[in-house]
Amino acid sequence: MKTPVVYGIPNCETVKRARAWLDAGQREYVFHDYKKQGVPAARLDAWLKRLGWEALVNRKGTTWRKLGPKKQAAVKDAASARALTLEQPSVIRRPVVEWPDGSITVGFEPDDWAGRR
Repeated sequence: MKTPVVYGIPNCETVKRARAWLDAGQREYVFHDYKKQGVPAARLDAWLKRLGWEALVNRKGTTWRKLGPKKQAAVKDAASARALTLEQPSVIRRPVVEWPDGSITVGFEPDDWAGRR
């Protein structure tokens, strides 16, 4: 991989800021839209293994709050988080970025991103 791959949803404010930052710096990247392209299961497995399910599931967002207490309580490990994120991609914290050096980040941190290529 020569360019970062940004995974997210185009109308997410954090994804918009991240993409605008990349565009302003004229940095190439590939955007993967969960809504149109789905969550790639193999990539999700890699993220869960490297980052842990707690880092990926956005338990503060609207999608999580709409799930209801019973569904929320059922998410207690990587397997249950995987099933939920495949069913409800909007519950994944955004953006997830796979960098050319093999690292994976979640969220938009301009200071951290500035040092990445």
